[in-house]
Amino acid sequence: MFNYKKNENFIFKIINKDLKKKKIKQVYTRFPPEPNGFLHIGHAKSICLNFEIAKIYNGKCNLRFDDTNPSTEKKNYVKSIKKNIKWMGYEWNKKIFYSSQYFKKLYKYAIKLIKKKLAYVDKLSKKEIKKYRGTLKKKGTNSPYRNQSIKKNLYLFKQMKKGKFKDGEVCLRAKINMKSLNITMRDPVLYRVKNIPHYRTKNKWCIYPTYDFSHCISDAIEGVTHSLCSLEFLNNNELYKWILKKINIKKKPKQYEFSRLNLEYTVLSKRKLKILIKKKIVDGWKDPRMPTISGLKNRGYTPKSIKKFCKKIGISKKNNLIELSLLEHCIRNDLNSKTPRFMAVLNPIKIIITNISDDYKKKIIVPNHPLYPNIGTHKIYFNKIIYIDKSDFKENFSSKYKRLSLNKEVRLRYSYIIKATKIKKDNKGNIKTIFCTYDKDTLGKKPKNRKVKGVIHWVSKKYSVPAKFQLFKPIFTIKNPENKKKYLKYINKKSIKIKNGFIEKCFLEKNKFNSIQFEREGYFIINKKNTIKNKKITFNKIVSLKGKNY
Repeated sequence: MFNYKKNENFIFKIINKDLKKKKIKQVYTRFPPEPNGFLHIGHAKSICLNFEIAKIYNGKCNLRFDDTNPSTEKKNYVKSIKKNIKWMGYEWNKKIFYSSQYFKKLYKYAIKLIKKKLAYVDKLSKKEIKKYRGTLKKKGTNSPYRNQSIKKNLYLFKQMKKGKFKDGEVCLRAKINMKSLNITMRDPVLYRVKNIPHYRTKNKWCIYPTYDFSHCISDAIEGVTHSLCSLEFLNNNELYKWILKKINIKKKPKQYEFSRLNLEYTVLSKRKLKILIKKKIVDGWKDPRMPTISGLKNRGYTPKSIKKFCKKIGISKKNNLIELSLLEHCIRNDLNSKTPRFMAVLNPIKIIITNISDDYKKKIIVPNHPLYPNIGTHKIYFNKIIYIDKSDFKENFSSKYKRLSLNKEVRLRYSYIIKATKIKKDNKGNIKTIFCTYDKDTLGKKPKNRKVKGVIHWVSKKYSVPAKFQLFKPIFTIKNPENKKKYLKYINKKSIKIKNGFIEKCFLEKNKFNSIQFEREGYFIINKKNTIKNKKITFNKIVSLKGKNY
């Protein structure tokens, strides 16, 4: 369960105070993604916070698409966002809202500001606006168009709406204070020209409001009480209040900021994630290496594990870098008690048991999970030829190596003790086959008069099927690539490794599970797309059994 508590963090304390003082009757939040890409793990933090608050306080949470930039927004992004939220287990309040549905109202509010001498049409270029705005150390300079008459500004703004200007030729700016210590308040842009069809409104509009202008008004129109956003919008809070005050709107929601999620070995900027896709470093938004919700889902992460992760990192005003191992711990913890266990050999080497006949076959019943009998059992078969992992054999014995060595013994998981007697190598000196004997009296029993250390996994050659395994490492080689300007310099060129091995044949009969633990290898999920494409069962590795994947 998610189990947020009403005194969990500073946001809950604010809500509690507002309810106690009767400033609000009902808590109303919203999740307002821009449909310009897929949601990532950072958005999951905001999803959990907004929807869980609404649930805890018997309030409402809107899903509102912040679709005011037609140059980057697409229908398929809207579709993926809705799908991700439902997969996470949340339902929005009644219908879906869009900033674009308020375009008429937003336009009228812009006219209102012009008439109050609080907005003007500026003909400075984007570069000039930035120069005039100044810096943290240098105050801004007024635009030469700042004191145009109301009549001229109204005329120019209506001309903008009629499509009389090219992109970037003019814009509507708020008239606030070019000497403000808060650079955001130095006459911010409210409307810009974009002669691009909108995915919802088509060619009806060619001017579009900025996020700062549309967001606060959309919140107010919908009756949102607590507008929650990340700390990157801290300086925008003053503008949020200014706009609502100057347009004289009745309901005035308040904006509260919390720290954004920063995760080790990845970037959580949609712009940067798009570059990874464009440069074909990853295979789209759904690539299992991507920190998107769709990517995590394809990797094998569960909604419960992501929610648990969001709960553990908490909500605060302090930005910090979250360890990737915490996310891995959450999925490992979720899968441990409900995931069946089978055996698979990812890097196979052949073993021939010399003291049994070619047609020998021993059926062994093994549990799907040693601690949970209710998950059931399955059959494995021990016979003359089996596969073990290459890493489980070393030609020369070492006291620290508790696996199979020449003239030494090891136990096969759920099976017999075997002893390596000789090896066969190829022309390059690589071990090709290991010859062993088995002790027929050691099935489920300890051998007499000797102690055998080490247990290794295996599969029968005859009763196994070929499989492909995709093993993943982080996309970046450094912990915080987000802080690097040349972040692509730190791309991990070995972020995916393909192994071809074998799995127990009976797995195909039991294939009704969402995830599988291959003993000693980790947790895996079937990659359905690649299985169909390659006509060979393919698995994505979710996470290792313990420790780090990298």
